[in-house]
Amino acid sequence: MSTRQWPNILITGTPGTGKTTHAAQLLEALQAAPSTSTAPWQHVNVGDFVKEKQCHSGWNEEWQSWDVDEDKLLDALEVVQQPGAKILDWHTCDMFPERWIDLVVVLRCDHSQLWSRLEKRGYALNKLQENNEAEIMEVILQDARESYAEEIVVELRSESPEEMEENIGRIVAWVEAWRRDHVDDEP
Repeated sequence: MSTRQWPNILITGTPGTGKTTHAAQLLEALQAAPSTSTAPWQHVNVGDFVKEKQCHSGWNEEWQSWDVDEDKLLDALEVVQQPGAKILDWHTCDMFPERWIDLVVVLRCDHSQLWSRLEKRGYALNKLQENNEAEIMEVILQDARESYAEEIVVELRSESPEEMEENIGRIVAWVEAWRRDHVDDEP
């Protein structure tokens, strides 16, 4: 049982599935909902955090991304996640300790739609192929299922604004249920 007053949520998925957009909209929804607005909710885009806190060993030209130093990253995030009310947003999930995370949301998208989204971002062919194959093979979903308790991993489709709105509603309802189950009523 968690001693935190608020849960931590990890939104993960292949690049292009809508993690950052979901996280930003979830933050707004949680800050607006009367039952959750008192929490100090924070969206932590882990990719940005890696750059800001220099949790990397340098830029990788071939993959056009930072080579993440996982030890530095975990050390820096340890303090950030402790109080709860964090929405972590990153393309991988298996490195985060299970004790940190209360809900893992794995966003999924049809591979042809994903390819189109990544092309619009200007991804190189090798990144397009690698990410598309990862989505087809359900790599991140499998990592989540192997790394966390089955009951905290949820797979959600992310192909339309309507699906995103429905997903946000489901997660807000989950937070409300988590609070009922984990936090004693205050006098």
